[in-house]
Amino acid sequence: MARLILLNKPYDVLCQFSGDGSRATLADFVNVKGVYPAGRLDRDSEGLVLLTDDGHLQARISDPAQKMAKTYLVQVEGIPDEGALAALRGGVTLKDGPTRPAGARAISPPGWLWPREPPVRFRKTVPDAWIELTLREGRNRQIRRMTAAIGHPTLRLIRIRIGEWSLDGLLPGAWRETAGRAPIGLADQAR
Repeated sequence: MARLILLNKPYDVLCQFSGDGSRATLADFVNVKGVYPAGRLDRDSEGLVLLTDDGHLQARISDPAQKMAKTYLVQVEGIPDEGALAALRGGVTLKDGPTRPAGARAISPPGWLWPREPPVRFRKTVPDAWIELTLREGRNRQIRRMTAAIGHPTLRLIRIRIGEWSLDGLLPGAWRETAGRAPIGLADQAR
């Protein structure tokens, strides 16, 4: 049976086990040998990272062809109107081409969310808002580029769900092991 670990990656942590000692890495939080991240989160993003020792499972989770849903909470600068959210839902054209349609909806600020250290910059004259975004692809810094394209730069980004796995109950730096089975992706359901 494959090992599968759910980790809540804190802000300013590299999504790798090795480093030069100048920045925190996954090894500072997970002392389990032989597991590797299935996908990545940027240093300035927070939230759910899946770690596994099974290459097949790792590929199923991170392969864009599987179209596994990944859900994020995104704090943005300004208040996106319905037109901006519709643009995210329809797909945004970036320098590397159009994105796939995304799930996008405005949400209230999450009351359960931990404070970020350091805090997100606050500007009295510019309001902020929260969006829940669900993607079925994963390009480099994609969400930040998508929100910038609609005129609402990302201030904070937290991944809360990958497929059937969620962050539920995990504080930053905490992890738990769960059953590691290959999820059924949309590509499999179409067969």
